[in-house]
Amino acid sequence: MRKSLRQKLCHLVCENRLRMDLKDRINTELQNLYKSKSQLIRVLSEKWVKDEIICPNCGESLLKYENNRPVADFYCNKCSEEFELKSKQNSMGRKIVDGAYSTMMKRLKSANNPNFFFLNYDIESYRVINFTVIPKHFIIPELIEARKPLKLTARRSGWQGCNILLSSIPRSGKIFYFKNKIQRSHKDIMDDWKKTLFLREAKSNSLKGWILDVMNSIDMLNKEEFELKELYKMEKYLQSKHPENKHVKDKIRQQLQFLRDKGYLEFKSAGRYRLIK
Repeated sequence: MRKSLRQKLCHLVCENRLRMDLKDRINTELQNLYKSKSQLIRVLSEKWVKDEIICPNCGESLLKYENNRPVADFYCNKCSEEFELKSKQNSMGRKIVDGAYSTMMKRLKSANNPNFFFLNYDIESYRVINFTVIPKHFIIPELIEARKPLKLTARRSGWQGCNILLSSIPRSGKIFYFKNKIQRSHKDIMDDWKKTLFLREAKSNSLKGWILDVMNSIDMLNKEEFELKELYKMEKYLQSKHPENKHVKDKIRQQLQFLRDKGYLEFKSAGRYRLIK
């Protein structure tokens, strides 16, 4: 009797766990079972995440949800954090394609909005180049770009997808497990995760938007230590992001004080700050 596809997969998964010796290499022995490369990558990447990736919040192994779950792909049985996995060849780029725009916008308002895993891989060697988690508190409506609806002649006429604008997320919102094929320690991953959990306290996306924009402005200075007058030079940028606000400098000072109180920044002296690593 021929083995079922599930039996073959189970056999290979068990076998591969014994032989896996490189944590940044995606296992490729399942590729003969799939004709579609996109389907193969999905199966390989999901298996790799389940086998190799810990929860950034508590350090536990992750469990996979059943297929076709609309909200998330993985979850932590200890702390209940949820994660959606997105994969892309070669480089992550400035944006990444996600699902339906309407669904995404609803999710951002719900309590079960997941965190995002982004896997960047080399299609020739099936090796992980970058793997990062973006905590859900960094994903706000302003970071979601609606794509053009499908044409009337399309099978799913009128359907509208969306993109996540990765370039608009502060550096502290991109927590790397692997960066340029180099693996980071579990301790560093979990420490980075804890640094920004205070953002979950923000009561509105508008308030969170100001905080994130000031964090991005600090990133643009590309300095560990900076002066308030340097950040004031970002006034036009912040005004363009918040045209309704006529007191941008006041808002800058307000957010700097908030970030200092939350341990994100250190106040060094009058008008001088340092990023806490």
